[in-house]
Amino acid sequence: HAAAVHELELLCFPSPWSLSQIERALAAPRFVFAGLKGETGLLGYVSVYHCVPEMEILNLAVRPEVRRQGMGRRLLGFVLKTARKMGIVKIFLDVREGNVPARDLYASSGFVKVGLRKGYYPDNGEDALIMSLSLE
Repeated sequence: HAAAVHELELLCFPSPWSLSQIERALAAPRFVFAGLKGETGLLGYVSVYHCVPEMEILNLAVRPEVRRQGMGRRLLGFVLKTARKMGIVKIFLDVREGNVPARDLYASSGFVKVGLRKGYYPDNGEDALIMSLSLE
């Protein structure tokens, strides 16, 4: 799965994870990965790290040619459902300030801005919004 995830990372992110980073994450005990496959391979995935009672969404990616078809919402819904079953009470994530579609997706699911990481992204120095969702 690591190679397919890496291919999607390269398509979706200006600063993608390396193949070795993905392999290490997939082997980590508190790392959870869920993907959506289609006829052409991996269409989207979400990765999270958890330490009950908190969870962090690390990445959520959907192939550019199949965006705006509800896959991101399905992946996020899977995370929220799984988090509730695990007893997670708070979920965090970082999102590029300029990534309006992702910000809208998270906000429509109840995430709110709780902080800002100035100059967080190394490719262009863009700020990251820290967003959180309480499941209590």
